[in-house]
Amino acid sequence: MNKGGGSGGGSGPTAAAAAAALQKQKALLQRVETDITSVVDNFTQIVNVARVSDPPMKNSQEAYMMEMRASRLVQAADSLLKLVSELKQTAIFSGFASLNDHVEQRIAEFDQEAEKTNRLLARIADDASASLKELESHYYSSAQRLTLDI
Repeated sequence: MNKGGGSGGGSGPTAAAAAAALQKQKALLQRVETDITSVVDNFTQIVNVARVSDPPMKNSQEAYMMEMRASRLVQAADSLLKLVSELKQTAIFSGFASLNDHVEQRIAEFDQEAEKTNRLLARIADDASASLKELESHYYSSAQRLTLDI
């Protein structure tokens, strides 16, 4: 997607967009890492707490701990789903951006073609004008014109 030529740390919209994209990518990767770690840790804790024990007090504490860990697990999974949705939107909108770039490129190509056509038409008009003047000159100096006027 990078339209810049080379890795010379240039300025302008392309370099700024590349820097912003890199920063966003790092933030998204950090979110993914954090959310996956949270899912794994909470699932591990749920499995560890799920052991059956005899004292009723401990069972209620373990049940509360499992509920808390399950809630955290659901939150982390929800965060991952939101991240996937955000990535899909980014892919869609970057697709529109590349489509816009392509349209702008085609517009520039057509503008160049229009200029080329206009120059060609101007040259043809000049040639036609010169030919017409030459024909007029021959007509007005011809002997037949003089005989027709009389």
